[in-house]
Amino acid sequence: MRERARSRRQDGFLFGGREFPVLLGQVAKPSYDLVVLAAGMGSRFGGVKQVQPVGPQGELIIEYSAFDALRAGFDRLVLVIRKDIEADFRATIGRRLEQRMEVRYVYQEMDALPVGFSTPAGRAKPWGTGHAALVARTEVRGPFAVINADDFYGASAYQTLAAHFAASSDYAMVGYPLRQTLSEHGSVSRGLCNTDVAGRLQSITEITKIEPVPDGARYLDAAGQVQRLSGDEIVSMNFWGFTPAVFPQLDALFRDFLTRNAADPKAEFYLPTALSTLNQTGAARIALLRSADAWFGLTYRDDLAAAAATMRSLIAAGKYPDPLWG
Repeated sequence: MRERARSRRQDGFLFGGREFPVLLGQVAKPSYDLVVLAAGMGSRFGGVKQVQPVGPQGELIIEYSAFDALRAGFDRLVLVIRKDIEADFRATIGRRLEQRMEVRYVYQEMDALPVGFSTPAGRAKPWGTGHAALVARTEVRGPFAVINADDFYGASAYQTLAAHFAASSDYAMVGYPLRQTLSEHGSVSRGLCNTDVAGRLQSITEITKIEPVPDGARYLDAAGQVQRLSGDEIVSMNFWGFTPAVFPQLDALFRDFLTRNAADPKAEFYLPTALSTLNQTGAARIALLRSADAWFGLTYRDDLAAAAATMRSLIAAGKYPDPLWG
């Protein structure tokens, strides 16, 4: 009986008394790392949004991400956090996930800088998503995904990236239509993807203060002029796929960033901008992948109600068990 049970778990995961199959139809289950960027300040949200419940039993977005990732072969979790929120994470996320997958913690602190650099006076926030991904290098062991802690990406995103890893050593980004990523409660920042005629990723332009309008979206450019977007544009939601080869590349770009922005206490080293640079210079090739599932996230506190309603509808459709972990 023990051998039969073990064989069964190679093909699926048992949660809540139900079996959820591994999404990749592979004979040998792959093994990848999942790096979760969870050190954000949550200034627009007004608190630590990474530990806000969205599931019926108090489940967090990170837990649903881990559930989807496990089924696609991402069985090792690297949490990028700040030391001042470590206790909250270990008491909520860590306590539940450490029973189901290997969990490692790394810390994005303002003084986690290359030799020769120091934190400028007046700096009060982390250095950005590119820096957050870079500090994970001490724990990553092979091909890995990078996601935001407060974003729900859907199961097909992990499946699509895992299939890419099985076929290519190129980096990858899973993109979403802009209209699917806007908030009714305020403006958002998004990385607008520019593609060639074949749909391959060419560059990513970081755009801030994007607001929804009836026929799409709008934002103010650097000159203060209103620019319109259709809403069909593909944007980066920080769902990336890398090999460890990306770390020395990010390190070099971060050093250059620090040199150019030493006096700016608010400058951020954005991961989409860094990868856009690597792509444009030919230092990396980045496949643009698409997810068949919807995205949602927490930017403002008012987004919580919509996120909880979406999770209830996904549970009702049989996508997730209730409770999530049984």
